[in-house]
Amino acid sequence: MFWSASPAATPPGAHRRASLDDATEKATNAAGWVEENWATWLTSALQIALIIIIAVILRHVIRRTITKLIERMNRTATAAQGTALGGLLVNAERRRQRSEAIGSVLRSVASFVIMGTAALTVLSVLKINLAPLLASAGVAGVAIGFGARNLVTDFLSGVFMILEDQYGVGDEIDAGVATGTVVEVGLRVTKLRGPNGAIWYIRNGEVKRIGNLSQGWSTATVDVMIAPDQDLDRARDVITTVGEEMSKAEPWNEQLWEAVEVLGLSEVHLDSVTISVSAKTMPGKAPGIERELRWRIKKALDAAGITLAPRPLPDDSPEPPTPDPTATVAAPSALASPTSPQSLATTPIPAPNMNK
Repeated sequence: MFWSASPAATPPGAHRRASLDDATEKATNAAGWVEENWATWLTSALQIALIIIIAVILRHVIRRTITKLIERMNRTATAAQGTALGGLLVNAERRRQRSEAIGSVLRSVASFVIMGTAALTVLSVLKINLAPLLASAGVAGVAIGFGARNLVTDFLSGVFMILEDQYGVGDEIDAGVATGTVVEVGLRVTKLRGPNGAIWYIRNGEVKRIGNLSQGWSTATVDVMIAPDQDLDRARDVITTVGEEMSKAEPWNEQLWEAVEVLGLSEVHLDSVTISVSAKTMPGKAPGIERELRWRIKKALDAAGITLAPRPLPDDSPEPPTPDPTATVAAPSALASPTSPQSLATTPIPAPNMNK
């Protein structure tokens, strides 16, 4: 007789108790993991918050300091412009644009440095390896530098032009590629108004040389051509008197910084002699003073009876062509020689003698 034992039946709540035990174990493990790492998380969060707060406060303080410095520079320029001499030497609009451009560059550089440093510090706190990021940024920077080298060149040239105060708004400059009055100075482009009213946009990186006609002082030069038979000493006295009277008249007394000087004879010809007159003037005022000097000198010389020399007219007529001496000479001919075969061939045949 065989006996068989049937397996014991599983209690109804066994599966439920197993699931509850697993959940309890997982929760216990998670709580333990959180308990082990919460201090690290809290420390990292506090470090990140502190870094961001310091970066924001430092950025705000530096930008505000730069703004205050620029405002002080503008107030100094405005106060100097109110004086008699300062109004001649200080251009408020030029000073304002220059200071605003410098302030914009400084604020941008400060923000980039502070926030970039803060971002890298935050990534280091998060245990992120910065070596691949810095390498990628370096490669990207080199690629952008090669692709936008003209833009970078224009920007850097504009920054140094503003910092060195090479020119400003209202200056008359010769930039090589164009000449005119500066209307606007930018970090990338300088805007000029030409003599005919055209607006020229010049990239700062293309400017190789700058001739500023509005800095320091200018020189007004006038050449007076008189007849060679006139009294030169009397002409010099008349021109000197004109210069003294002009230096005392309004508004030329402010624009003339030195007395009008008769330099002497610059050219001597058979039909004329040229007397050179020079004067040191305010920047940019030389053309107007030259026109006024010519006007006054002409009237004074006419009143003194001194004759001006006629200006020689330019000879624009073309020179007559040199005649060819061989044009009237006939070409050599074979018929010119009576013994040549051609001449013999053209000799008429004599008529036969019929009497024989």
